Amino acid sequence: MSSNVSDDLQSYLDRVRACRKCEGDMQRPANPILRAASPARILIASQAPGNLADVSSKPFNDPSGVRLRAWMGVSDEEFYDESRIAIAPMGFCFPGYDTKGGDLPPMKVCAPTWRDGLLARLPKLELVLAIGGYAQRWHLGRAGAKTLTENVRNWRVHLNERGVLPTPHPSWRNNAWLKKNPWFEAELLPVLRERVRALL
Repeated sequence: MSSNVSDDLQSYLDRVRACRKCEGDMQRPANPILRAASPARILIASQAPGNLADVSSKPFNDPSGVRLRAWMGVSDEEFYDESRIAIAPMGFCFPGYDTKGGDLPPMKVCAPTWRDGLLARLPKLELVLAIGGYAQRWHLGRAGAKTLTENVRNWRVHLNERGVLPTPHPSWRNNAWLKKNPWFEAELLPVLRERVRALL
């Protein structure tokens, strides 16, 4: 056990990683993937692990992770230092693929079962990076808008009032969105990098 993980948090992480609640409803065996330590001040809240993350048991171990680290302005070493950055998607297991080859939504039972308990054990969080609609609905609650674009456009309000910074997923599938919304890279990303650097 890491000295940065309290006994209570470690026990909770062990329980999460042993969870098999959804195994019969997924295309692969359950493999809960998350990283957290008690001193973490930044939380990456995404959708669910992808294929490469599932195979390697390492979150964002793919091109999306490369782009996300560039957005945040962090090195691989910083990104995977769980005492600085916790990584906890809305669903901890890879849910499988839909008929078009895209990732299925996170399993519905995961967040209601585990998320509040995990966040309660990370008291030093100051910034939540809410990546994608599922994470934004959970972390913004009633303050969230109907669409991801609206949530991201309102990033200043969410950041200042809740410490939540909504972003699209860094997947190549969102290249068209990024091209259509150049303000995201021009206005939001510099603030994200500045805030991340101050918290590391």
